[in-house]
Amino acid sequence: MNKLELPSPLVTSHWLAQHLNHPGLVVLDASWHMPASGRSGFEEWQRQRIPSARYFDFDGRIKDQRASLPHMLPDEDLFAREVSALGISNHHNIVIYDSLGIFAAPRAWWMFRAMGHDRVAVLNGGLPAWQGAGQPLEQGPPAAVVPGRFTARRQPRWIADAAMVEQALQNNDYRVLDARSRERFSGATADPRPGVRPGHMPGAVCLPFNELLKDGHLLPVEQLSTAFASLVSPEQKLICSCGSGVTAAILALAAERAGYHQIAVYDGSWAEWGGASHLPVEQNQ
Repeated sequence: MNKLELPSPLVTSHWLAQHLNHPGLVVLDASWHMPASGRSGFEEWQRQRIPSARYFDFDGRIKDQRASLPHMLPDEDLFAREVSALGISNHHNIVIYDSLGIFAAPRAWWMFRAMGHDRVAVLNGGLPAWQGAGQPLEQGPPAAVVPGRFTARRQPRWIADAAMVEQALQNNDYRVLDARSRERFSGATADPRPGVRPGHMPGAVCLPFNELLKDGHLLPVEQLSTAFASLVSPEQKLICSCGSGVTAAILALAAERAGYHQIAVYDGSWAEWGGASHLPVEQNQ
């Protein structure tokens, strides 16, 4: 069997269909929905999925179980244990998708990168693109998997905390990008989380994640490069933030596609910053 190589951090439904049965490939469904939607990514995966896809639960199981903030990155031991239970070993190539196109899958992609695994990609267009291409779906109870042996190696360069963001906001070598809507960024719209202030970090720049997408697909590289070039210089290091660290990862994936190499995600994002009274908040309604 030929060795499998992922062509980029973003793969098409056509590529995935060609390689779906390769023993070196694992497909993960990382679907997650905003709490107000009433939808369950796990329950939807149980009913219907890309054949052989396993469920990557970053909101329930694969998170820091002690953190008060939502779905924070776990430590290496928990990540390795849960990923091994999904039948994944360090030699595997991983393709991650979600049921909305591109929404939650980049969060799981970033988690693998932050844990030292580079052989990981996101399915462009997600489950809707797979279905739209006429590819088969698997229904009914998912099959059991043979556990793998995965070793996690935390990569600090991919991860930002509040202290790092505070320093970055005062340093021209960095640019902090906020993936939330312009209304939430400006403070014109209240934050959906109780006790979290509206507004943004002083010095941060708004780049709503949905402006980098079209029909559930990430924009072509040329358009991504144009979007970032207007806000970030090539030598600046990027820190991506959002509401709770999910759509910030869309910016991180898009930035990598656009040719940036020094990218971190602020894991606590606005859920932490807006909820901490000692951290500065700016509004420009």
